[in-house]
Amino acid sequence: MSVEIKVPTLGESVTTATVAKWLKKAGDAVAADEPIVELETDKVSVEVSAPQAGVLGAEVAKEGDEVEVGSLLTTLEPGAAGAKPTAAAAAPAEKKEAPKAAAPAPTPSAPKDAAAIDAAAALPAARKLMTENNLSADQVGKGSGLNGRITKGDVQTFLSQPPVAQQQAAPKPPRNDDPREERVKMTRLRRTIARRLKDAQNTAAILTTFNEVDLSAAMELRAEYQDFFVKKHGVKLGYMSIFSRAVIAALKEFPAINAEIDGEDVIYRDFVNLGIAVGGPNGLVVPVIRDADKLGFAQIEKTIAGFGKAAREGTLKIDDLSGGTFSITNGGIYGSLLSTPILNAPQSGILGMHSIQERPVAVKGQVVIRPMMYIALSYDHRIVDGKEAVSFLVRIKQNVEDPRRLLIDV
Repeated sequence: MSVEIKVPTLGESVTTATVAKWLKKAGDAVAADEPIVELETDKVSVEVSAPQAGVLGAEVAKEGDEVEVGSLLTTLEPGAAGAKPTAAAAAPAEKKEAPKAAAPAPTPSAPKDAAAIDAAAALPAARKLMTENNLSADQVGKGSGLNGRITKGDVQTFLSQPPVAQQQAAPKPPRNDDPREERVKMTRLRRTIARRLKDAQNTAAILTTFNEVDLSAAMELRAEYQDFFVKKHGVKLGYMSIFSRAVIAALKEFPAINAEIDGEDVIYRDFVNLGIAVGGPNGLVVPVIRDADKLGFAQIEKTIAGFGKAAREGTLKIDDLSGGTFSITNGGIYGSLLSTPILNAPQSGILGMHSIQERPVAVKGQVVIRPMMYIALSYDHRIVDGKEAVSFLVRIKQNVEDPRRLLIDV
């Protein structure tokens, strides 16, 4: 009896994926747990493996197709074999494809009923959301899916716009591309980044407060103990672990910045899942250090180093990217002097670190040269008051400028 291979659960709030690449073809013999297809989600790439040894049937979903959780990808004939799948094995796949080919095309004379959305214009999840909101494909416009089909993300982006913008939304006329230009389709990750950042701006009342930190003490600490630290832990003592511990200490004092709004409720937490923004080949991702409040400097440094390596190699797991309660982003590694980070919804705060620059500052009535860094806290003003935000950032400044505070918890 053939075994169905379906799209697995993809993680928190992820309902669809794109078939990025078939690693095995119909008729190939595969071993148990051998990867057969790679799916690209909104966040990471996921490999789907064979549940047992056997021979693959026909591909139900083709490369580039958008598929929902639980939908059929292919079938597997259990047992060892090296021949192509039988006609009986391929039949279910053909049956699945038939309705797709038979879908009627819209006619110009057909009435534009928002409740009767043309199946060829939108993906299933998008059609459901459009029907619930009485929207037509013409209102949403051309989609970002394969062949211009409307995705659920397109509908969510449309609904997040102000009513006036929704009324004015209309299909744009075709753009006349200059022959010197190159048109490249956005990846799912890039589309998701754009949508989530815009959603955060539309949903949260984002404000940013700034301060600056003198890193003299942190530099002296690293210089004095770096060799001992590396010898004992096998990893360097960096600024990220110092700032992470400073943030964790401050979050305990100002719990609203570690909280989340859920409808009319506020969810407070007695733990810290710290998101650390890292750059990958396809864009910025924010893997999460779980229970970071229970980790020391060395454990945090090792975890961040592992995330950086996984991001570069494209091996981050979905679980690595979910469940964060507060985030840190370091634009300083790219040379940024000052910026306003955007919230990683539904989190209520994010800290932005920047370049370290030697600047003249006044210390006890004297002008001296110190290694200074601007830091920025963006926060959701719906849950965090300005006084809390400013005090939180000041506490981080104090913790970094005098790391001894972190050791004696003051």
